[in-house]
This record gives sequence, C-alpha cells and structure tokens, in this order.
Amino acid sequence: MLTIALPKGELLKHSVRLLQAVGLDFSAFLDSGTRQLQIEDANGIAKALLVRNADVPVYVEYGQAQLGIVGYDLLREKKPNVAHLVDLGYGYCRMCLAVKESSAYRSAFDLPAHSRVASKYVNSARDYFDALDLPVEIVPLYGSVELGPITGMSEAIVDLVSTGRTMRENGLIEIDSLYEITARLIAHPLSYRLDQDNLSELIAKIRNNVMTVKS
Repeated sequence: MLTIALPKGELLKHSVRLLQAVGLDFSAFLDSGTRQLQIEDANGIAKALLVRNADVPVYVEYGQAQLGIVGYDLLREKKPNVAHLVDLGYGYCRMCLAVKESSAYRSAFDLPAHSRVASKYVNSARDYFDALDLPVEIVPLYGSVELGPITGMSEAIVDLVSTGRTMRENGLIEIDSLYEITARLIAHPLSYRLDQDNLSELIAKIRNNVMTVKS
C-alpha cells in the first residue's frame, strides 16, 4: 500500500484538500479531537502519516513513505536524498535577510565583515553568504530569532517571512530575499523509478490538479 507523509501545521489543510481532489481522503487528520498519526484512505488505496514538517523528507528518504509533502525551505536546508516532483503552489513564504530598522544596513554588503547572523536555517544562511563571498559568523538559534538583533547578539537574521508582521512589530526590516518557498511533492527515489504502487498515476493526477488550479 502506498504511504504518504503529510506535514502538521499550516500545510496540512491544503495538503488534505489536494489529495481529496485526486481521490484520497485523509480529512480525519483535520478533526481537532483526533490523535491519530496514521490513517488509511477509505478506498484502501493509500495510508498517510502525520509528522512534523521537518520529518517529512526523513520518512521519504528512508522509504517509510513513498511520497511526501514538505516546504521547500526544508529541502534547501536539509538537502535530503529525495526526488523533487511538483511545486504545489500553496504555503507561500520566503527566506529573507533582516536587520533592525534603526540600523544603517540596507543590503548584505553593508554588514561589517565577520558580522553575526542568527538563524535556525544555518545551511541556507551559510550558502547565501558564501555565494556573496561575505565572511560572517552564523549563530544557530531555534527560538525567537528576532531577538538576535534586538539584544545586539547579532547584526542580522535569516528567517522565514510570510506577512512580515512579526518582524515589523519587533522593529526589523527585510533587506534581501534568499529564495521563495512553497509546498513541494517529493518521492522516495527508488520507489519513483520503479513506479511502486502506481506512483506515476497518482503523481500525474496531482500535477494535473495543480496545473488546473494555477490556470
């Protein structure tokens, strides 16, 4: 039976709706009273695992799920060995570089050499500054990254931005965008090549649905 890893949080509702449109019903995950982490589609075609967004590519890479839906930020950050199949178009946000509004920095090149940049997206931040050939110190933070510049621990942060409200309320501004993020359909590479459990048919249905919505 085909197994699909679905992300908890903001992407779940859209992911369930997408799969419903191609004939797979995992809407039980949206019931606030359920604590189920694995459910089977009513037609017995597939089952779904409900996991943290960051864990989706892990389940897919190790073959416990043949398909998964995950934010592009995790694919850029973790670089898992999975097949990237479809840009699903929802869950839009962006990875950005931000500083205190009161600072004099208005581009990455304004930052002093060896500045501290706080981020939980350590690899994305390092790749960005390496590409610019700017020497900085990446400071790993996994809580409220905005506190880095506020407290003076860092000159800048690299973090996800959707509406930008949190940054504005904490006196920060974006000065560059690293990349845009949407939900992506991924697959276990070997399962994809072998077309396990008729993967190609389901992937085609999902791709066609996404194209229809976008048009």
